[in-house]
Amino acid sequence: MTSLQTAVRTGSPTLNLVLATWVSAINFWAWNLIGPLSPNYADKMALSSMAASIMVAMPILVGSLGRIVSGALTDRIGGRMMFIGVSLASIVPVVAVGIAGSIESYPMMLASAFLLGIPGTVFAVGIPFANSWYVPARRGFATGVFGAGMVGTAVSAFFTPRFVRWFGLLPTHLIVAAALAVTAVLCILFMRNSPDFTPNTDPVLPKLRAAMKLGVTWEMSFLYAVVFGGFVAFSSYLPTYIKNVYGFSAVDAGTRTAAFALAAVIARPIGGALSDRIAPKYIVVTSLAGTAVMAVVAAFKPPADVASAATFITMALFLGIGTGGVFAWVARRSPSSSVGSVTGIVSAAGGLGGYFPPLIMGITYDEAGHSYTIGLLLLAATALAALVYTSVKLRAVEQCPAAT
Repeated sequence: MTSLQTAVRTGSPTLNLVLATWVSAINFWAWNLIGPLSPNYADKMALSSMAASIMVAMPILVGSLGRIVSGALTDRIGGRMMFIGVSLASIVPVVAVGIAGSIESYPMMLASAFLLGIPGTVFAVGIPFANSWYVPARRGFATGVFGAGMVGTAVSAFFTPRFVRWFGLLPTHLIVAAALAVTAVLCILFMRNSPDFTPNTDPVLPKLRAAMKLGVTWEMSFLYAVVFGGFVAFSSYLPTYIKNVYGFSAVDAGTRTAAFALAAVIARPIGGALSDRIAPKYIVVTSLAGTAVMAVVAAFKPPADVASAATFITMALFLGIGTGGVFAWVARRSPSSSVGSVTGIVSAAGGLGGYFPPLIMGITYDEAGHSYTIGLLLLAATALAALVYTSVKLRAVEQCPAAT
């Protein structure tokens, strides 16, 4: 029997974590299909800044709210079945977005973008799945590695505009749909739930109500809305931002957005791993302080290309370590029987944190000055508020560790 067959039969934490990260990356690519092409859609459909912002933000909204349900269902039926289900269910909206873009129909694009939120729910599946495979002392590492699956946003930003140029708009979406199908097959063949996984068959709504009564749920939701929301917002809106402020093409803007997303992806497992060694509070405080500073720097429109790139990549690094730190904190503080439900709510808050910034950026955009100063200063103010709250209200060390 080969080592792979043995790992599949007995259940390998490493194999299942790698598979889960792959599933996340492909679904994040699907979730972020509209953002890299939004400048082209805006030009072809003659969209206002606000209309383009709504189009970009729609999958974020649905994907965020859907995480509440997917997290609770993961507690009930396990991560393996949820990964398979989410990947298969995402195929239809991916193809529908390609069709809507091809016929240049804004109403169909909005409807398809609504359904494109489905792949965005995958994150609430992976955190409890990864947790169940690792002992508490290694969960910061495990959730950080799984969180690196958000590299799919970087892949989308870099490759989606190029695939459209090489193969055409609809074929690009068919390629992503095929990748989702292959991913589901890989989960069927090789993925297993942890032997420690115990289905929680309690009704979903009471579970969610119980999770909402936990202080950790709301504290972590607030912090994740800032750090992950900032990452999602810039990953989806940065192509439009770069085009409007610096005049780059969709392909060039996508390349720069990919660098931003990749920096955050690299930083996330670092934040998670550091949180296994020192209190997550200090990782999160560092993240919020750095994000606030870099948002203020960005508000002054640093010149292209080196200065602006350094500004946004540094911001991405701070956001990335913050996302790793927050979810290491969630894993440390949440009761084991409620990790999925708490994760669903917290990750939904993170997604919602990414829903509003593109709308605010669209509303506050100074077209005459090609400036997003107001939106960036609002980000800095929000990060500072979260920094003060974390520093004053949250303990570095819990009085009572979460049940395991």
